[in-house]
Amino acid sequence: MPNIKLVVFDIAGTIIEDRGEVITAFGSALQNSGIPFTVDELKEWKGASKLEVIRHFVERENSRKLSADEVERIYKLFRSELEDLYRGRIHPIPGAAATLAWCRERGIQLATTTGFCPEISDLVLDGTGWRYLFAANVTSSDVKRGRPAPFMIFHAMERAGIEDVRQVVNVGDTPLDLQAGTNAGVLGVVGVLTGSHGEDRLQREPHTHLLPSVAELPSLIEHAF
Repeated sequence: MPNIKLVVFDIAGTIIEDRGEVITAFGSALQNSGIPFTVDELKEWKGASKLEVIRHFVERENSRKLSADEVERIYKLFRSELEDLYRGRIHPIPGAAATLAWCRERGIQLATTTGFCPEISDLVLDGTGWRYLFAANVTSSDVKRGRPAPFMIFHAMERAGIEDVRQVVNVGDTPLDLQAGTNAGVLGVVGVLTGSHGEDRLQREPHTHLLPSVAELPSLIEHAF
């Protein structure tokens, strides 16, 4: 067994199914506020701080000067829509529960990192019954900069009491997840193909492994590290 002490998981698209809820909520909030976007652009921002995403699209729209209060209003529209989409309709990735249990049985600590606000992160983790399986549940609200910055991973390590990045595996489904793991210098930078990005897109980012899903993570930990 390798000396892995912490596995850090993204949430949507990694341990719970991504059924387009985040893109739908972004699209609704931006469209209702007259802010132009494309779905492909939104996909590239998957995994980022959701407030940072809203601010990016608002600031890009040079023809309008929106105040910080208006940015916050659009963000609240996004949050409300996403909460409605998730409430009572959260579906774990097949095999995710078994992977979490496998890690815990072997003394490997678990953490989540997410671009969600704490309220939505809690809603999702409470909906799965997994919230208290994790040594740390870190959101973009806990750090000064979200992905691709490595700060959420470092914050998860701090909460879990892990000092060595060579004892950490980071798992996510987006280019930003892989960038954050690489920037953190962790031992394993693992992409999974259960989100909105295909293998061709994730292959373009630095990583150590790509897996069909988190269900294959135990075998990877046993044989690849």
